[in-house]
Amino acid sequence: MVEDRSVLTRPAPAPDGELRYGPGPDHVADHWRGRPDAPLIVVIHGGFWRPDYDRRHIRPLAHALARTGLNVLSIEYRRVPGAPRLTTADVAAALDVLPVELAGQYDGRVVVTGHSAGGHLALWAAASAPAPGLAATVTLAAVADLALADRLGLDDGAVRAFLGDTPPDGLDPARLPSPARPVVLIHGTADEIVPAALSRAYREAHPDTRLIDVHDAGHYALIDPDNTAWPAVSSNLLAPATDAEPWQ
Repeated sequence: MVEDRSVLTRPAPAPDGELRYGPGPDHVADHWRGRPDAPLIVVIHGGFWRPDYDRRHIRPLAHALARTGLNVLSIEYRRVPGAPRLTTADVAAALDVLPVELAGQYDGRVVVTGHSAGGHLALWAAASAPAPGLAATVTLAAVADLALADRLGLDDGAVRAFLGDTPPDGLDPARLPSPARPVVLIHGTADEIVPAALSRAYREAHPDTRLIDVHDAGHYALIDPDNTAWPAVSSNLLAPATDAEPWQ
């Protein structure tokens, strides 16, 4: 299958503003204001933790969610090869600071979502640094099992490049305790960049996890509002806004 990567460079409207959660240049988040009676969706972008990819490529997804009235944050974080603790520290800080800063602008419920490597970070945070008010974690084509991803050599050794020569403990979601709040994994069955086997391996480790297979969808289809896979993504991210539970 030839992956359609057009969403990575597709123009999208700019956010309503930018928020800071720390002093560094990457300690920022795009912010789209929604209804005060709607949840806050925190988006963590992917890119195999590499510095070449930032949050701009996921703006079409963030903007599409914001059009429904949801409050949306798309966070940036440091992407330094061999320094994974910088990345996780930034994600933890963003999830700790920004939902509190926006208190009163949303209904108190937080849904964290992430694509690819961002899905790894969302699952790590769900187990290790959950956001205040976390209602659910919904991942899209997540690198949900680092050990398996490393064995498969995904993206020319992206896991090894991220973790460095001496990988620290406590970063592999498949080997962390089960999150306290519900987790939904969405994965395309035709994904050859991050195979669906990674999400299945996570569910084997955490049996209460809900896994949704999107048939014939590739890796980038799940972040493309123009793709036929979008209803499967949006319905699960919109569920808290309608008091439906996406994990049922």
